[in-house]
Amino acid sequence: MLRVENICKTFFAGTINEKKALQGLSLHLKPGDFVTVIGGNGAGKSTLMNSIAGVFPIDSGKIIIDGNDITKTPEHKRAKYIGRVFQDPMMGTAAGMMIEENLAIAARRGKTPGLKWGLDSDNQTWFSELLQELDLGLENRMTAKVGLLSGGQRQALTLLMALDPKTAAKVLALTERIVNRDHLTTLMITHNMRDALRCGNRLIMLHNGRVIIDVEGEEKSRLTIPDLLKMFEQASGDMLDSDRLLLS
Repeated sequence: MLRVENICKTFFAGTINEKKALQGLSLHLKPGDFVTVIGGNGAGKSTLMNSIAGVFPIDSGKIIIDGNDITKTPEHKRAKYIGRVFQDPMMGTAAGMMIEENLAIAARRGKTPGLKWGLDSDNQTWFSELLQELDLGLENRMTAKVGLLSGGQRQALTLLMALDPKTAAKVLALTERIVNRDHLTTLMITHNMRDALRCGNRLIMLHNGRVIIDVEGEEKSRLTIPDLLKMFEQASGDMLDSDRLLLS
């Protein structure tokens, strides 16, 4: 499904601020894998996701989705393969457009643009059913501008737009339900070790731009937070000093 092969990315190369964010990172996701990604600050989590999404070009390596080499494909053309939910609820939606218009744009991801959004009665019924799953009352506000929604409502809407299917726990539960129902291949960055261990069938930990832990199935299900911290120290030779990881 997704192959990341030996990718490297350095920011500000040759300057005093040089940062090697990804150093020969390789990763293979099978169809239906739900992978949680954790690591300390500067481990390469966001750079990995942004590289896959095409936010910026990688220096070397390959990124392949469903057998298609998208390494040099621009970000907007990768949208036919990738849906994203952003940590920042202000990203991923068009604030000046209505809820139903945002959903219509998402529904046409990867298709040739037309002159209308396609807001026919069938689509409106479908959008209403999707919004009802959120249990936030948004199905009764489909003509409201997205910029008027709360941060949590907007993030939940972004989830529906990304996956085409009030609280962080509700969004996470809905994510799991849609991912499992539709057999979606998923990468989720989290700073919460409990969520990383509880969610998905696989966990990877990054450190200095490399994958240093990759566990799945029963091995993952048996892990505890102390186990994970010990594995990190053994694999990296360092103490995990991220307070967000330890205390979340």
